[in-house]
Amino acid sequence: MLEAISVSLEDLKLATLTPMLVAIGGALAILIIDLFKDGLHKSLYVMLTLLVLLVDLGAVLGLSVNQRGFFNLMLIDGISIISQALILLGSMLFIPLALTSKRFHEYSYPEYFALFLFMIAGYQFMVSSDNLILIFVGLETASLALYTLIAMHNRPNSYEAAVKYFTMGAMAAGFFAMGAATVYATTGSVELYKIAEVMQSRMDEAGLMIALIGGGTLLLVAFAFKMSLFPFHTWGPDAYEGASAPLAGYMSIIPKLAALVVAMRIFGMYIDIGIEAIRDAILVLSVLTMTLANIMALVQGDVKRMLAYSSISHAGFVMAAIALDTTKGNTGIFLYYTMFLFTNLGAFAMLWISRHKNNTYHDRFDHPYEKFAGLIHVMPMGAVVMALFMLSLAGVPPFSVFWGKIFIMGAAVDAGYVWLAIVMGINSAISAYYYLKLIVYMFLKDPASNDGTIYYNLAKPLMTIIGIAVVVTVTSIFYVQPLINYISYMVGASGY
Repeated sequence: MLEAISVSLEDLKLATLTPMLVAIGGALAILIIDLFKDGLHKSLYVMLTLLVLLVDLGAVLGLSVNQRGFFNLMLIDGISIISQALILLGSMLFIPLALTSKRFHEYSYPEYFALFLFMIAGYQFMVSSDNLILIFVGLETASLALYTLIAMHNRPNSYEAAVKYFTMGAMAAGFFAMGAATVYATTGSVELYKIAEVMQSRMDEAGLMIALIGGGTLLLVAFAFKMSLFPFHTWGPDAYEGASAPLAGYMSIIPKLAALVVAMRIFGMYIDIGIEAIRDAILVLSVLTMTLANIMALVQGDVKRMLAYSSISHAGFVMAAIALDTTKGNTGIFLYYTMFLFTNLGAFAMLWISRHKNNTYHDRFDHPYEKFAGLIHVMPMGAVVMALFMLSLAGVPPFSVFWGKIFIMGAAVDAGYVWLAIVMGINSAISAYYYLKLIVYMFLKDPASNDGTIYYNLAKPLMTIIGIAVVVTVTSIFYVQPLINYISYMVGASGY
């Protein structure tokens, strides 16, 4: 007879699920409120979402480092805590922007905020587990919600963008499922730490290693789709173009951060046991992505598409740190995205400062360079702020992203990859051209004629979020070392 297995609630450690349950509970609460009382003002849902995110952040920071829970599906280590905190921080900066305009009708739907919270829960599951099945569930939960958020934007190209992003996501899901199935078939487990044990003990079996490398390659392709790495980036800029400017900025940061954390766990396992083919593949992808995305950004006529290609280049830059497989490299990933979060979201939010009802300057683009011509004469503070964001993204010291770039380049040199640091430096120099191009338009060109269809959005929530981004961008030099120390401690306290 089969014996009953007794599992106590204490052994399950359900506290490890608390952050995700808070996000899911908040989403369900918003849907229930709308069910009983429709037509409530969107400000209520914005405040509720912010409250849920704040409680979620408190639950994350209250977790103990290095514990497993819920049948060992959840892994709460330093990387999990710091990545969840960054996801929630970025979300808390994004969601108040819903109060800044009446033109975007998606913000008037309670479902928008519920889907947003479901998406957050999905990303939290991704970064808080080393179980391939739960990672896949989190990936699809977040992705399906994000596709819908893009489609809810009230522009003609939003549906096209959502379909293209869905297609890219479906390809990523397919490759991930095939890669995970291959790894499971060869090791008999979906837990990364058990897979690593099998790989370590059976390294001398050539057939097993070939199958594992094949599975790892499929997984790498999946993450290349999710992070829009070359050559899987094709429709990425179109998806950014169709989404609202703030959501495009959000897409350039949070989904990529979640994918990077999972990639760090999976491919770090391969590199740890000396499978150099995976390391070499990551390096090739990284160099091609940062270089070719930079070249594509040079020829863009729209600032939003330029920032989209710029974000792809930054993702390639950070992906190289995964190939280093060092504590300093992993620390650099989180340092970089902490700085990048504020600067890039601020830059995309700045696109919302000036809005026009029709495509005044270009038949297709909403944000051509000509739109920003002479901005220093029309809105001096806006031009200065945008220039600060551009200088930071270019890696000009002492602004925030510079510290992330120099730290990852230092990690590459310390790991013996001097050539990689040189490639990173060259790409930073290339990127300076298209960032400075916008500054030239804003400060040295004559203002474009305003026929009355352009108005300037100076809503307080937008000004507040941009102000926070500016403060972090400018004052990062004063707190970068304590931040590095904290991230290093959390990364060092990870992995078992």
